Amino acid sequence: MQLKARYPFYLASKPVDSGRDLAVTDKYTGEVVTRVALADAGDIDRAIAAAVAAAPATAALPAYERQAILQHCVTRFQERAEELAYSLCIEAGKPIKDARGEVTRLIDTFRIAAEESVRMHGALQTLEISPRARGYHGMWKRVPIGPCSFISPFNFPLNLAAHKVAPALAVGCPFVMKPASLTPLGALIIGEVLAETSLPEGAFSILPCTRDGADLFTTDERLKLLSFTGSPDVGWALKARAGKKKVVLELGGNAAVVVDHDADVDFAVERIVFGAFYQSGQSCISVQRILVHESRYTEVREKLVARTRQLIKGDPKDEQTFIGPMISEGEALRLERWINEAVAAGASLLCGGTREGAMLDATLLENVPTSAKVCTEEAFGPVAVMASFKTFEEALARVNDSKFGLQAGIFTRDFYKVQQAWNELEVGGVVIGDVPSYRVDNMPYGGVKDSGLGREGVLFAMEDMTEIRNLVYRMP
Repeated sequence: MQLKARYPFYLASKPVDSGRDLAVTDKYTGEVVTRVALADAGDIDRAIAAAVAAAPATAALPAYERQAILQHCVTRFQERAEELAYSLCIEAGKPIKDARGEVTRLIDTFRIAAEESVRMHGALQTLEISPRARGYHGMWKRVPIGPCSFISPFNFPLNLAAHKVAPALAVGCPFVMKPASLTPLGALIIGEVLAETSLPEGAFSILPCTRDGADLFTTDERLKLLSFTGSPDVGWALKARAGKKKVVLELGGNAAVVVDHDADVDFAVERIVFGAFYQSGQSCISVQRILVHESRYTEVREKLVARTRQLIKGDPKDEQTFIGPMISEGEALRLERWINEAVAAGASLLCGGTREGAMLDATLLENVPTSAKVCTEEAFGPVAVMASFKTFEEALARVNDSKFGLQAGIFTRDFYKVQQAWNELEVGGVVIGDVPSYRVDNMPYGGVKDSGLGREGVLFAMEDMTEIRNLVYRMP
């Protein structure tokens, strides 16, 4: 299978070749494998104007037409599944098995949106709560918020773009999207499929561009919502400049998993290895902190180290590869420095720590000072730190001892501890019997503290992309 030599961007629903290039590299070899057309500020301005012009027609699409558009996307993604997986493997360095898994999630997300697109409910409301309101009645419905701005990240170029695009289509919002410059192909292939549909002209634009040239995605007052997925520093800075528009932020994490004394250790170890090192740890809900009850700590550590050493690293196109490259050598260098800083501060290196180019071995550390960056910051790579705890209350307090709060995982069989964790953990989601890295695409997903603002998951994104419009009437 081969990539095309060049991909256009999509402006006002049509393919455009600007003549300006953005090179896309194979993240394993470093070679330039294709080029995409690069948009500038003028293109973005025209795309926003087209979205504004298309807003009435897009909002007026009946539910069955919106559903048909989304179902067309599901069918075409199924037909092009291997092409999508291959392009993802190349542009993101994602092992091919994991790339195929992300394609299935892309399909799931659009399928869920197709189902929800015909369930846009409102309600009747009793207003006669006092004599003053006698004879008055109310009802409300949801209406599209209007043109939306989407900025998607490099780590899930298909599914995290889908979590913005599919809900917008389901409710009838036109949009402009900036895919990550390192991984633009997935979003552009989504654009190819959208261009086959009956969406009104101007209802979508997908515009790879430099970060410096993307200012209008944030600041333009014609846009009514900004949905950004990426780093906390960038996300909060964008929110500060977004003006009056609604802002949804899906940002970083520093996810912890707790293994209590009654856990199935063998199962927990398998899931922790997956959660920590899947796609080289480049997920905001990757397992970064592993807290184990002192009675099981030695057992878990030995099994976790042995299992981690068995992971196969190498070319992501190889069906056996589990650990592929990080997104760039610069990111691998950064994380290597963090590991070395932790060791210099007294941490013990249990396994890994070796880097070659953008390839960084799956790494486990223990006795890490709590002030070390691998404990306090988002690693976003294949490293996790281990520590023991005495009491469940201590474990929960240590999970909360973070500026992040996205998801947490708890391995316990104690129902009362489940309730305690759900009540006390300062996170957007608590996962029992599995790692925090688990996500189903219809569930509410998002974080608190520095991890973000708002929730994704198709139904919940649809709520953000709509407004409640009230109707009051008086019976004479």
